[in-house]
Amino acid sequence: MPRWKELPAELPSSERQLLVHLRRLKDHSGLSLAALASRTSYSRSSWERYLNGKKPVPRKAVEELAQVCGTEPTRLVVLYEVAERARTEEAAGRPDQPTREQDRGGEQDQARDGQEREREPEQSQAARTVPLKWMLGAVALSVAVSFGGGLLVAGAWDDDAPAKKGGAVAAGTGYLRGQTYACDVRRKGGELRAGHSDTSEMLLDINSTGFDVVEAQCLLREKGFSPGVFDGLYDERTKDAAKRFQGRHHLVMDGIIGPDAWRELRR
Repeated sequence: MPRWKELPAELPSSERQLLVHLRRLKDHSGLSLAALASRTSYSRSSWERYLNGKKPVPRKAVEELAQVCGTEPTRLVVLYEVAERARTEEAAGRPDQPTREQDRGGEQDQARDGQEREREPEQSQAARTVPLKWMLGAVALSVAVSFGGGLLVAGAWDDDAPAKKGGAVAAGTGYLRGQTYACDVRRKGGELRAGHSDTSEMLLDINSTGFDVVEAQCLLREKGFSPGVFDGLYDERTKDAAKRFQGRHHLVMDGIIGPDAWRELRR
């Protein structure tokens, strides 16, 4: 599977989080960009621009990607709403500045996309129609996001109980935000494991939370690149440790832990 390009440094964290999830969904589906173009309303070049952060991804594209990959779009729609609000607030705060879409030549992209779609095979109406229940769900979510968007950006999907004070918690307990976890790294089945997650392909980037992050933090320490924290929050310290680890192992130094990094961490 080809490696993803590093996302632009100027991307807001909320939009970066959306793209990380979209990339992960696309990778798990096994679909190429050409396959996505043949099954959605967007061309291959449009998907390349969207997923590499060159142009803001439209809401409809988010919903169609979820549909063709066979997943419920609720979480992705919420991520889109949060990213869109952040983008709107940034533009409102700097009215004299062009938007990122304008900077990327948005109008030329749209025209080129239309020309490419004319050359592509006609898609069936059913394949392009988003199920009604998804549309209704997205409308309801828009209302919910207006009240809780900040919580969602922080990672409220972990279904956390209130964080507890105290020492490191051993593996096997439920994930608690703000809690420190113990790192008991052992070799099992030829791989290093810290006992928090068995993943070997989950994409982790800024603001990712949960046991997958704890596992990565523990393995980074085991490899000599300690992030200094083992709390399940992928912060700047963890990303910096991941970049240094990637550099040592001749990987793309984007600070995003994916399949290649997991493979080296578990050796």
